[in-house]
Parts: sequence; C-alpha cells; structure tokens
Amino acid sequence: MTGPSHSPRVFSGIQPSGNLQLGNYLGALKRFADAQSSGTPTLYCMVDLHAITVWQDPADLRRATRELCAGFIASGLDPEKSILFNQSQVPEHAQLAWVFNCVARMGWMGRMTQWKDKAGKNAENASLGLFAYPALMAADILVYHATHVPVGEDQKQHLELARDIAAKFNHDYGADFFPLPEPVIEGAATRVMSLRDGTKKMSKSDPSDMSRINLTDDADAIAKKIRKAKTDPEPLPATLEGLDGRPEARNLVNIYAGLAGLAPADVMTQMGGKSFAEFKPALAELAVDRLAPISAEMARLMQDPAEIDRVLARGAERAREIAAPILRQTYDIIGMVGAQEV
Repeated sequence: MTGPSHSPRVFSGIQPSGNLQLGNYLGALKRFADAQSSGTPTLYCMVDLHAITVWQDPADLRRATRELCAGFIASGLDPEKSILFNQSQVPEHAQLAWVFNCVARMGWMGRMTQWKDKAGKNAENASLGLFAYPALMAADILVYHATHVPVGEDQKQHLELARDIAAKFNHDYGADFFPLPEPVIEGAATRVMSLRDGTKKMSKSDPSDMSRINLTDDADAIAKKIRKAKTDPEPLPATLEGLDGRPEARNLVNIYAGLAGLAPADVMTQMGGKSFAEFKPALAELAVDRLAPISAEMARLMQDPAEIDRVLARGAERAREIAAPILRQTYDIIGMVGAQEV
C-alpha cells in the first residue's frame, strides 16, 4: 500500500538513555547523517516517551536527551536538513498511539521478543507502557506517513508489527491511508559487539567500561580500548569466510569497515594476513580520527543547553506541521466528531 499517495519519508528514533557509544554511532547516527544527502525528507527523534517505560531520574533524562541531540549534531546531522526533535514535544505521537492500542491485538504484543526479554519473570511488575510501547513505536513512524525506517536487527520485529497495525487499520476502515513502512538494515556494523566478548552486543550497561567506546571518550581512551580489545592469536584471514568462529576478529573487522566506509570484504583484501599487533594500531588510528572530533563537538554543544533546547523546540514545530494533519485525517476516518477542527 506504499503507493504513489505516500511520498518517501525517513523516520527513526533513539532512546535518550545516556552514554552514547560506538554501536549507536555506526548502527544509527552515522547512517542517519549519510541519509541526509539522499534528498528524501528525514526526521530523527529522541524518543523520551519510550524511555519512561522504566523509571528515569528526571535530571538524568533531561541531560541524556540533550546529550543525544548533541550526539546527533556532532555526528553530522544538520537541523536545517533533518528534523531533530524530542518525542514528548509532539503530542500527536501519544494521541495516535492510543488509536493503535485499539487496533493492535494483545497476542501481537505478547509475542514481542523484547517484551519477553525485558519483562522476564517479573512481567506482573512491568509497566503497561513497556508492554504497549511497540504501538507507540508504530505511531512514531506512521504519524509522519514514514515509508522507510533505519533500524537495527533487534527492532525489526517491532517494525513488522507497525506494518501489521497499518494494514489492519487500513483494512478495518477501508482506507488506503497508512503506508507499510520498510525497514532499512544495512551497513557493515549495524550491530557492534563488545570489545571484551564478541558474542555480546556493545552496551552501556556492561559493567566493564573497556567493553565499549563511548562517544564521550577522548583520543587516549579510544586508542587504549582498541589496543586492549579481546582477540585471538591467529592473523586476519584473506576472506570473510575465514572469520567464521572468530567473533572478536569479525567484530573488529566490522568496526574498521563501518568507520572507513568500506565493505568488510574490502577490509580483508587490505588487511588479510596481518597480525592483530599490526591491525589494532591501524584501527585505533582510524577510530581516533573519526570519533575524537565527535567527542569534542558534543562537549562543546553540551556547554550551551539552551541552544540544544532551541533546536529541539524548532524541530518539534516542524514535526507537528506534518503530524497534526495526519492525526486529524486519522480521527476523521475513525469517526471522531469535530476531527477536522482538532
């Protein structure tokens, strides 16, 4: 149903949970910045409503939201080219989410892998928001009639649910209204793994700071973490197939490829046969070259929180110019009296 009536539009969001790291940069921020040159309208959101599905310290949430915005800008996103905003300043997200709560089925939500993982054995004590947040994610996307959504593999199931919600709404009301958004999962390092364990995703929650490269790390810290990253004793192979069963080696190759803008196979062509004593310094130099300027720019931006707030407020105004008419049309389709005056 993503036909001529739905012009291409890109939307994606990140939770402001603090401590941006290399996985966020390669898996999201860098991809977002690269997409600006495509000519397709782009909206990127700090999804603070999603963040409160678990309790957040208010001061930490404000700081993390501003830090995420600083990370977006420092990574190359231009607020004049892309719409940057935080979710809570655009009430249409929550309003459409209620409609989608009434479209989605309990069984759909209960099958979400992340719900099972996050709630675990304590599902009775989890918030209703944590259970229902995939419907809010669908609203985040569809309130802009977004057609393409850059996501990581771990969010693909939620995007499939957004498509199901859009399709059911369209079917229930006999309207070809919402597009069926397509996931955009691409790049060499859309899933960056821990520097201490190549089988685990790089995460801010890992107790070891050496497991990750934070976007706030300085050049010395970045180089040190690369030098001490876990590897195996074998040299790099000449082909990607030679990385099978070598998760730490594959992770470092993928990181190099992501930072250099190369395909992993091209990295193997350049680096195959080298020992890690040779490869790690090259990776460290590349990582410092790419990431240290981002760290410095984030620090500069965070010195002026009022300017970040102005960027977010202006972004929210621009986002509402798109979202408000779509919500009004949604209300009209489902029979809300006075919907066109909302």
